[in-house]
Amino acid sequence: MKRSLVLILAGMWSAAAWSADLLSVYRDAVQNDAQFAAARASREAGQEKTIQGRAGLLPGIGLSASTAWNDNTYTGVDRSFNANAYGAELRQPLFNQANWAQYRQGQLQTALADAQFQAAQQDLIVRVAERYFAVLNARDGVAALSTLKEAAAKQLELAKKSFEVGTVTVTDVHEAQSRFDLSSAQLIAAENTLEVARQSLAQLTGNAPEALNGLREGASLTRPQPDDVVQWVEAARQHSYGVQVQQLAERIADREVSRNRAGHLPTLDVVARYSQSDAGGSTVSSARSETTARSIGLELNVPLFQGGSVSSRTREAAALLTKAQADLDDAQRAAALSARQSYLGVTSGLAQVKALEAAQVSSRSALEANQLGYEVGVRINIDVLNAQSQLADTEQQLAKARYDTLIAQLRLKAAAGALGEDDLAQLNALLDRPSN
Repeated sequence: MKRSLVLILAGMWSAAAWSADLLSVYRDAVQNDAQFAAARASREAGQEKTIQGRAGLLPGIGLSASTAWNDNTYTGVDRSFNANAYGAELRQPLFNQANWAQYRQGQLQTALADAQFQAAQQDLIVRVAERYFAVLNARDGVAALSTLKEAAAKQLELAKKSFEVGTVTVTDVHEAQSRFDLSSAQLIAAENTLEVARQSLAQLTGNAPEALNGLREGASLTRPQPDDVVQWVEAARQHSYGVQVQQLAERIADREVSRNRAGHLPTLDVVARYSQSDAGGSTVSSARSETTARSIGLELNVPLFQGGSVSSRTREAAALLTKAQADLDDAQRAAALSARQSYLGVTSGLAQVKALEAAQVSSRSALEANQLGYEVGVRINIDVLNAQSQLADTEQQLAKARYDTLIAQLRLKAAAGALGEDDLAQLNALLDRPSN
């Protein structure tokens, strides 16, 4: 007996130990989500843009070597010999406006990659929360419909017994049977929805947890802080990662105009050269020839005309800059709209939760009153069945309203560019009930 009790307790502890919470699911998604992995790789690629841009400002060193077999005839005399040459060149740009613009672009492109990665991280937090709560919502639906089915089964049994003793008509039995069949069908659909939600979550984490911590009973949902939609909208217009990305894109486009315009400007380089040649003969003599050359100096290049390509590329870059400015304006408007919608989603969600909590109490009281009335003969079977359905529907709506409000809180933070793992940890503190 004692051994059996130990095994039962061990099994219960194991099930609780393996239940997943929101943070653990998020951390699994960080490691396994393919979309986030792509964002991480894109960020790593973006880090190289600064290095590539800086390369145009640093010295370049090149080596060259050649060998050639010569077979010449001069005034009837054949001369055959091998000629070898090698050399090195060092070039240090002193003035190259295009390279400077490209260096600035590289820095901005690295910053752009960082901003895009931060946006992807926020997006992952929201996606994980949405799919996590979708599982909880589907699970709550299964629980509510299971309760409804059990209640419908009891009501069906009671209706059959009442019919046998002649206190109700066959219509009551048919109504109870119909409601039982309907709840059975709804339960099957809810179970399918739950499985789909689990697999959707598994797409992010690589596996579907068998158990998830649910929302704690009595968990309080708070209003946004600050509780002012104008402040959230302004924060979104300035700090949203979507806005930051477009701001950087605009600056990159502006540098691209400068880089292309610099195609009209001269360049100045310090150039140092060393060359060594060795030939076994020449066209007029078979004597060996060795030459060493060393030079250092300034090299100025002044572009005069390149077929109009520089002007064309400059106009193209200017048009793309105008596009980037329009995209920035659109991103700011979209961020403001997202912040306003999310803020209203939180505040209206809180009001909806409060109303549905009251409706839940009323629906439960109505069900109890109808059950009692049916027992004493002042209510008919359909009244009890409707009250059971009303309670189940209210409970499902209440659960969904709670989850939607929590997700709206995350979206509001994301709209303002302020969403992080700490916010997910605060949300995770509202979960404490493992359930399969």
